[in-house]
Amino acid sequence: MSNKSTIDDLDRAIIAELIEDARLSNTELARRVGLTPAPCLRRVQRLERSGVIAGYHAAVSAKAAGRSFEVIVAIDIAVNNSVTIEDFESAVVKVPEVTEVRRMFGQPDYYLRVEVTDGEAYEGLAIRTLSQLPAVNRILSHQTMRRLKG
Repeated sequence: MSNKSTIDDLDRAIIAELIEDARLSNTELARRVGLTPAPCLRRVQRLERSGVIAGYHAAVSAKAAGRSFEVIVAIDIAVNNSVTIEDFESAVVKVPEVTEVRRMFGQPDYYLRVEVTDGEAYEGLAIRTLSQLPAVNRILSHQTMRRLKG
């Protein structure tokens, strides 16, 4: 099923409402998008089955969780073959402080979002963990001044 051709304006409205508040009851969601509850629920279930809605997640406050020091890390790996890439990716996703990993086209090979308590905690993580990941050749760290979106 092609997602592009099957999504209409009501589906887009449902998605927008769920992005804002995934905990909406079906009744409230239906009211907001102008449907009755039964067809609204059928649409949500169809969007879930087709993979348009991939899941529901909690938005956690990094500050409240004690992880408000955010660093964007650019990593280049020394060797770009499938075994090295798989080893690096398998190891990096297991680091709890790494909250996002993106494999890039070109350089750097990866961007990571790291959330820790402070600069000292990041320094320790960078030296003891990130630099020890398989095939890491270069690490560039950029501290976030302020997050504007996301």
